[in-house]
Amino acid sequence: MGVDSPRTTDAVIVTPGIMGSELVDVETGRPLWGLSDPRWYVSAWTSGTSLTALQLSADERDGRYGRVRATRLVRFPSFIPVLAGLTPYRSLLRGLQSVVLHRDAIAEFAYDWRLPVAHNANVLSEFAKRHLDAWRTHPAHAALSGPPPRLVLVAHSMGGLLAWLACQDTELSALVRTTVTLGTPFFGSPKAAVLLSSGRGIPLPHRRARQLARTLPGIYDLLPAYRCVTDGDSARRLTLTDVTDLGADPDLAARSLALSETRPSLAPAGHVQVVGAHQPTVQALTIDGGTVSAHRFTYRPAEGGVTRVDTSGDGTVPRESAQLPPGSATPLAQSHGAVASAAEAVLVVQDTLLDRRTGPWQGAGEIGLDAPDTVAAGQTFRFGITGVELPTDVRCTVIDLSTGLRVDSPPVRRRDGLITAEGQPLPPGLFQICADGGGASPVTHMLLSADLPDGDRPDDLV
Repeated sequence: MGVDSPRTTDAVIVTPGIMGSELVDVETGRPLWGLSDPRWYVSAWTSGTSLTALQLSADERDGRYGRVRATRLVRFPSFIPVLAGLTPYRSLLRGLQSVVLHRDAIAEFAYDWRLPVAHNANVLSEFAKRHLDAWRTHPAHAALSGPPPRLVLVAHSMGGLLAWLACQDTELSALVRTTVTLGTPFFGSPKAAVLLSSGRGIPLPHRRARQLARTLPGIYDLLPAYRCVTDGDSARRLTLTDVTDLGADPDLAARSLALSETRPSLAPAGHVQVVGAHQPTVQALTIDGGTVSAHRFTYRPAEGGVTRVDTSGDGTVPRESAQLPPGSATPLAQSHGAVASAAEAVLVVQDTLLDRRTGPWQGAGEIGLDAPDTVAAGQTFRFGITGVELPTDVRCTVIDLSTGLRVDSPPVRRRDGLITAEGQPLPPGLFQICADGGGASPVTHMLLSADLPDGDRPDDLV
C-alpha cells in the first residue's frame, strides 16, 4: 500500500518581484518584458530602443493604466543593471504543486511592476478574493469536509510589499492564513537611489537603466525608508531634495517618499519571512553635489552618535530592511534574484503550507559573491568570494543562460589576503556565476556581458 504525501487544502497565490512578470503591449500583443532569449537584454541595455515602450506614458503618469498588460510570471531569466538578475520561479512553483490538493489551488499574480506598489496591492487584494472563491467551489476541494480553505500568500521581493499593503484590507486579512515573504525590501533598498542617480563615469548599460527607471513609480517605491544617508558623524533619512539632486523625477519621488512615511503598522497575516544574507550589499549612501556614493555598512545607535556595522544582505536588499519586526526571519546565503528559487526557500514555503517546522540547515554555508553586474565582452573579469577560509573550500562555474551550459570553471585563488577568481572572456550575453561550498544551495550571481566602448567599461560597480 502506498503512502500519501501530506497536502494542504488552502489556496495559494504567488506574487513575484520586480522584473518578475511578463509584460505585453495590449494593442499590438508585442512582448515588452520577459522574452525567451537572454541575449535580448544585451541589445536592450546597450541600444535602449527596446525599452522605450516600458517608459510610463503621459496617460499612465495620470493614473490611466491599461496600455501594458502583465500576462504571467517570467519563464526565463531577466536582468536590470544595478538591480541585477532574476531567476525564474519554476522551482518554487514545482515545490508548491507537490503540497497542494490540485494545481488549480495555485494562482500566479502577474502585475505591471512599473506601476505604483499601492495600485498593484489593490489589484492583488481583489484578485486574491476571487481566487479563493473559485478554489472553494473547485471539484478537488468541494467534496472535502472540514473548515473552509484560506489563503496563503507567497511573495518575492516587491511582491511582499504588495502583500503587506493588501493585508491592510481587513476583509482580505481575515481570509489569509499566512504570508511568506522572500527577500522583501520592507524598508527599501539604497540601490534604488543608486539606479536613479546621475553620477559620473557610469557605463552605458547603467545609463540606459537609469533612463528607464526615472520614469517608473515602482522603482521610486523601493527607495530606502530608514536612516541610510551619511550626515557628518550621524545618519538621516533620504529626503526629496536628495532624490531630486540626483536628477530623478521630483513628482514621482515626492509621492513615494510621502507613502514611505505612512507604511502599514500591521505585519502581513501569519507572517513568515526569509531574508537573503552574507552577500556584499549596499546599505548606506553619501550624497554630495548630486552624486551618490554607496557603502557596504549601515548605522547603529551608539553612545555619542552612531557606529558603522556591516549586516550584509542579498546583494540588493540589506538584511535588516528585509526583516519586518517583531517577527524572526530565516537567513539564507543567496543573491536577491535567486532567493525565491533556492531549495531552502522552497522548503520553508512547503513547510509553512503543511504546518511543519523548518531547519536547521545541514551544512549551511555563509558564502557570498562580490561580482560586477556588467562586464566588457571579450575581457577577463575578476570577482571575490566571501565566507570561506581557503580557495579549496569553494568551486565556481559560469553558466551561459541562453544555453544552460557551463562555459567556464574559474580557478579560485588567494590574492592580497582575499579569495578571488578570474573569469575567462565572455561573448555578449547573460551569464550566471555559481559558487558551491558543498553545503547549502550554490550561491548565484547574474551578470551581463556586452560590447562596450573603452570609456564605458565598468570597474567595481555596485
